[in-house]
Amino acid sequence: MMNTRNFLGYGQNPPQVRWPGGAGLAVSLVLNVEEGAELSLADGDEANEAVHEVTQPVLGAPDLCLASHFEYGTRVGYHRIAGVVDEAGVPMTLNACARSLIGVPWLAQHAVAQGHEICSHGWRWEAHAGMDETHERALIARAHSEIARVAGVAPVGWHTKSSPSVNTRRLLVEHGGFLYDSDAYNDDLPYYLLVAGKPHLVLPYAFDTNDMRFFGTQGFVRGQDFADYVIDAFDWLLRESAHGAKMLSIGLHLRIIGRAARVGGLQTALSHMQQAGAGRVWFARRDAVARHWLANVPPGASL
Repeated sequence: MMNTRNFLGYGQNPPQVRWPGGAGLAVSLVLNVEEGAELSLADGDEANEAVHEVTQPVLGAPDLCLASHFEYGTRVGYHRIAGVVDEAGVPMTLNACARSLIGVPWLAQHAVAQGHEICSHGWRWEAHAGMDETHERALIARAHSEIARVAGVAPVGWHTKSSPSVNTRRLLVEHGGFLYDSDAYNDDLPYYLLVAGKPHLVLPYAFDTNDMRFFGTQGFVRGQDFADYVIDAFDWLLRESAHGAKMLSIGLHLRIIGRAARVGGLQTALSHMQQAGAGRVWFARRDAVARHWLANVPPGASL
């Protein structure tokens, strides 16, 4: 098989574009809503998810401990995070699993009323790698329609948990309801790919500026660890953005950064970015980033 990976990207020739208001750096807050969509024997799934505050697989029986940890995200975490973000007056994108929103329709409706975007994070919280094409096509359509029904607004973005399948992007293009996907981690700027003969926009995401590092390897322990890391990334990209547009994605999770000992890190990071980046930073929903890129960077210039 021919290797079609692109190791060059824009190289030394990024698009000469600025964000709205002449900003050099776009900051995208992404709040992942996965509660109720995690794998659960109690919900009829084939297995239980194993990762929460610890990694503890429970085999052959419902995992009530896991369920309780995920419930914290909607019972407490969402309200706490939304309060911090709304106080800062910045928009965010909710990466929401459709099965999650069906269980908490009030969350989707509140987020939309506050001016936030709802992006599809799939039907349930699962990787699509190796998924049967027919099954995946049906899940993409189901997730899109259910989010539109619950939220009252159809999603225009897609982001798979972990790895997509080799068919995911083509199926998104064939569906026709998506402006972009975030199934990439390979750049600090959006870019186009030719998919099914059409230009398709990719908005890369990030695992490093992400509260998921409180779990697993314990890259973050205190809320200040998260703040310090995000601020380091922000400061560097802000300097670079004087010479060319940049984008910073910050990943959040209800049940992670929503804990009382961690949410202060989000507040600290937002405060720093607003003060240090005044007049030079655009806080934006990902659909707004996508539309700006589509309008200002023609696909032919970067394919």
